[in-house]
Amino acid sequence: MKTTQQLALLLVLLASAMLTGCWERPPVDMVQHGYRGTGMAQVYNPRTLAKHQDLNKMPVALPAAPADGPKAKDIYKNVQVLGDLSVAQFTRHMASITQWVAPQQGCVYCHNPANFADDGKYTKVVARRMIQMTQNINGNWKQHVAETGVTCYTCHRGYPLPQDQNGQAAYWFSDGGPKHTAGMLGWKNGQNEPAYSVAMASLPKDPFTPFLLGAENIRVQGTTALPTGNTQTTKAAEWTYGLMNHMSSSLGVNCSYCHNTRAFAQWPQSSPQRVTAWYGIRMVRSLNNEYLASLKETFPDHRLGPTGDAPKAFCVTCHKGAYKPLYGQSMLKDFPELATPTTDGKPIAPKIAEEKVAAAAP
Repeated sequence: MKTTQQLALLLVLLASAMLTGCWERPPVDMVQHGYRGTGMAQVYNPRTLAKHQDLNKMPVALPAAPADGPKAKDIYKNVQVLGDLSVAQFTRHMASITQWVAPQQGCVYCHNPANFADDGKYTKVVARRMIQMTQNINGNWKQHVAETGVTCYTCHRGYPLPQDQNGQAAYWFSDGGPKHTAGMLGWKNGQNEPAYSVAMASLPKDPFTPFLLGAENIRVQGTTALPTGNTQTTKAAEWTYGLMNHMSSSLGVNCSYCHNTRAFAQWPQSSPQRVTAWYGIRMVRSLNNEYLASLKETFPDHRLGPTGDAPKAFCVTCHKGAYKPLYGQSMLKDFPELATPTTDGKPIAPKIAEEKVAAAAP
């Protein structure tokens, strides 16, 4: 009898350990985000929020600089962006970028100290492109960033290479795994090996190439009972769930933040956040194609991925475990020069009309 009781206790302890790995241990907080009675609620772990608090604090902005006086482009050589700022404003902005991106390395992370106009360091060329990209986001993608906007700090948080909330790389490279493997498995499409990029799920570790670089549509769930004309492949479904896992872990939310899980395909029954996410996918795709992938020839070999591509952005690059980057705090009021789209002929993402959401809905 005693042995039976001990065995029962052991099974209870094992079950508790397994559940602890699958669920958040109490106490947790729940916030309703959707319609009443639909279960559209978010579970937030106060311990996780406390852990991320310092990561989401805004840096103290440098005092505003006067706008009068000569323009930076008239005083300094090779100023291709922000040249319409006064010299004082330009200097303040450069000091701020140093604080946001390379506080340990200082100005020499991007500049040749003997000749600041020199473009010999790849980091300077990349930084210039990132300023243009930031202006593009704030000027042309308000459907996703609204008036909050982004700055260099949104992604970098004091590190030259963006990191996520766990200190892992907050950028991605194309990598579907080896095309051929030993035995009968053939090409595994980068799956069946739990990957950090998709929240440790045994899903393809690179769902980003088809959706955030390519223009694959997310259309795997049918709208009628089977059998019907849904011809989406298992591979497309695996990519989709890999991307959704990434989005969920990047924002620190579950599926019902955007979806009514009784009717995933129904836009009218989804939350407003789904529309914001729809634009976010297209924004990131545009940035990767027009700004980041094109830097392949600029980056040195050691900064390229296993297939030789440039680092690219995805949801965690900005969000870092928060449903809104920096929990919705805006830095643009102190740096309005980043809210203006570039006008120097560089690629600018087109504005997408609101009615396209309904047209593209499943």
